[in-house]
Amino acid sequence: GSWRMRMAAVEVGKTTGSHECGGCGKRINDRYLLKAVDLYWHEDCLKCGCCDCRLGEVGSTLYKKANLLLCKRDYLRLFGTTGHCAACNKVIPAFEMVMRAKTNVYHLECFACQQCNHRFCVGDRFYLCDNKILCEYDYEERMVFANMSYSSDSLAHIKRQVSDLQNGTTKVPLKDMPEMLTS
Repeated sequence: GSWRMRMAAVEVGKTTGSHECGGCGKRINDRYLLKAVDLYWHEDCLKCGCCDCRLGEVGSTLYKKANLLLCKRDYLRLFGTTGHCAACNKVIPAFEMVMRAKTNVYHLECFACQQCNHRFCVGDRFYLCDNKILCEYDYEERMVFANMSYSSDSLAHIKRQVSDLQNGTTKVPLKDMPEMLTS
């Protein structure tokens, strides 16, 4: 099995006595030592079995699996589960930082409005609409258009007007012409 454990830095005092290092087996005479997996360690001896980083420097959590002591990054890289980004569909490695919206998971760089590509800052509101992330502006715009009701006749009329505008064949009735300033 695997175990997630906490380590603690302990200042050696007269009352703590001397301890043997769980790594090198030598007596610990340093002012500080680490306690992890019910053993005491020199700060230099408590290292990740994979990347060799000093576990006392990378946080207070370490992982033990298959007689290996591992930092969080290597534990997740070796034994964590990968997922897929809901925006780009590419794999997200288990050790990578992610953003979540309900059950969706995103790369940090993919967590943006999927309509206008606005990147969110801390405190920005966003909406998950039809499984897409939207900024507040695009969400509200979508809601306005969703709540409008058009008959097929009025939609056809709008389509003709847009087409006429694009072709430059629109005839604006005289009453709709803007007022002109004359001198």
